Amino acid sequence: MKAWPALAICVIQVILFAAHWLVFSTFIAFVPGLDPAALTGLHAAMLVLAFSFVAASLLSFRFSNFAVRLVYWLAAVWLGFLNFYFWASLLAWIAWLVLKLTISPAYAASARPIVAGILYEGAALIGLYGLFNARVIRMRRIEVQLPNLPPSWRGRRGVLLSDLHLGPINGVQFCRRLVAKARSFQPDVVFVPGDLFDGTRGNLDRLVAPLKQLTPPLGIYFSTGNHEEFSDPTQYIDAITRAGIRVLGNELVTIDGVQVAGVFYHDSSSPLRMKAALDGMHLDRERPSILLNHAPTRLPTVEQAGFSLQLSGHTHGGQFLPFTWITQSVYGPFTKGLHRFGALQVYTSTGAGTWGPPLRAGTRPEIVFITFA
Repeated sequence: MKAWPALAICVIQVILFAAHWLVFSTFIAFVPGLDPAALTGLHAAMLVLAFSFVAASLLSFRFSNFAVRLVYWLAAVWLGFLNFYFWASLLAWIAWLVLKLTISPAYAASARPIVAGILYEGAALIGLYGLFNARVIRMRRIEVQLPNLPPSWRGRRGVLLSDLHLGPINGVQFCRRLVAKARSFQPDVVFVPGDLFDGTRGNLDRLVAPLKQLTPPLGIYFSTGNHEEFSDPTQYIDAITRAGIRVLGNELVTIDGVQVAGVFYHDSSSPLRMKAALDGMHLDRERPSILLNHAPTRLPTVEQAGFSLQLSGHTHGGQFLPFTWITQSVYGPFTKGLHRFGALQVYTSTGAGTWGPPLRAGTRPEIVFITFA
């Protein structure tokens, strides 16, 4: 293993261990009277759970079978609940400090189990809601007006399918559900701006096979996301190509008068590489154009290149609190929805799937139905 991935894994593991320590130590402090056997069991559980997600992730990059998928799912679900338990633990200490300063120490001490119970039960309810919410795919309908749109394109329909993250959690059945919803719109064209796969090991042809049931007359177009490029993207690109999907790797095609282009994720992460990739496409500024760019970034470069519309994903809208606020601070209004950047229109999808914890709280998974006008 290279040095930087090993360092990143160590940093993530330290953070996860610290979060587990806070949650378990808070629970023990706020629920007094636990016998030694219960304390021993809690400490053992903390150690197992603290290392579970990193271990399951490493296994999923090397193996693909039912046992690995089950362990990964359990670890990922726990990671989502841990997030809410972590913030509940912080709030518990803050609430206890407020009580200690405002009422007698004896009453404050007696209130500690009640405070912890309310906060931890609330965290569990949010986690359960997040599990349910993540599986209810919404259909969002938008109308996009492109300059110089050919008459043949007016009224045509497109589907934006972003961030499916097919892998240990979102499998073949999940893909079939999305395809059925997409087919109901009877699209003329389908756009997939990255993270079709989760980046883990698996039967890639089987995972992507349901997309063969999508047969829009103008085709399906894909550009890579960061998860396809965790390692060599060739295996993912080959599987996508075998499924009959056109992969746009720093290239442009013209479809009945409309230019559709896509960029590799690693090139979009650098302003200079992004500019070089777009310049190499020789865009015709007199014709409408659509760019598949996984993340809603490099907008000045894309606008200067002359593109009419950028379709993105990547953000998941933050997926769940408090990352919804963090994502908003990074991407601003382009975190989700349709917005303008000068002459450029940008639509960022919250995505259909999830990464890591299969939870959504504060965001909704979506398929986007586009009508061109």
